[in-house]
Amino acid sequence: MPPGSLVTSLRSALRLRHYSQRTEDSYISWVRRFVKSSGMRHPRELGAADVSQFLSHLAVDGKVSASTQNQALAAIVFLYRDVLNMPVGWLNGLVRAKRPARVPVVFTRDEVRQLFAHLLCGSSARLVIEVLYGSGMRLLEALRLRVKDVDFGQHQITVRGGKGDRDRHTVLPDRLAGALLRHLAEVRTRHERDAAAGAGLVALPGALGLKYPNAGREWGWQWVFPAGRMYEDRPTGQRRRHHLRETVVQRAFKEALRASRIPKAASCHTLRHSFATHLLESGYDIRTVQELLGHRSVETTMIYTHVLNRGGLGVKSPVDTL
Repeated sequence: MPPGSLVTSLRSALRLRHYSQRTEDSYISWVRRFVKSSGMRHPRELGAADVSQFLSHLAVDGKVSASTQNQALAAIVFLYRDVLNMPVGWLNGLVRAKRPARVPVVFTRDEVRQLFAHLLCGSSARLVIEVLYGSGMRLLEALRLRVKDVDFGQHQITVRGGKGDRDRHTVLPDRLAGALLRHLAEVRTRHERDAAAGAGLVALPGALGLKYPNAGREWGWQWVFPAGRMYEDRPTGQRRRHHLRETVVQRAFKEALRASRIPKAASCHTLRHSFATHLLESGYDIRTVQELLGHRSVETTMIYTHVLNRGGLGVKSPVDTL
């Protein structure tokens, strides 16, 4: 492992720039692996050849994907540029792994119906999965929803701190409004029971917990999809609830996918792909879909235009004219 002071400096630099907790954990892990693979030498003693060797090892021996390899390089660049304050011109010469162009896995509307038919009625995991398809949110974005971010009057959901730490609005499906209201009524009853027992707290983003010590008890800040169990926050000793774990929803999704016998290598993220694809099929313009998905560039959203080359919406195969 690198010296503790290096890890501390790396963590401080990441937090100063408001990187997400996931990015922080990932970058620290990559720096540890880089230093370990280089014989525990300090990064100041290493050069381009050492970085290139490390990245080659990841690709050849570790068989990591191009995106994973590029993430490792990004962590090393951040270390030299923003922590060690060293010139990184020599790192610019390293070739970044080329990410292959992939057409996303997408469900048909009938497959979405089949999937939903095999989800446990009334479960929180089912409602999360329906919200994913109905709004186009990423799984963690849905699980991090707060009560105050669901606007039934405007029929919209506000996604806070999405990918790239950007906020956006997306649609709240009318079909799910009733189920969500019933779900929130149950969540509120449990929250009031927790509060009566001296708990009823949730973690707040950033420094809000310090600025507003009692805000974590307010109904608006509660998770829309809270976990079934409470935990004790070690620094404060408070009993809190975390949001539902990703694995709970992923497990329910995989079980429903297996039961429905849909022959596709799908994940919860497939519902986001399907949301975008089905909107384009319905004639919505790509800029609208871009905003709902929270893509920084419309080029990212363009990957879903593959639907325009399918069936009656696009090219007709010559074999169909025989």
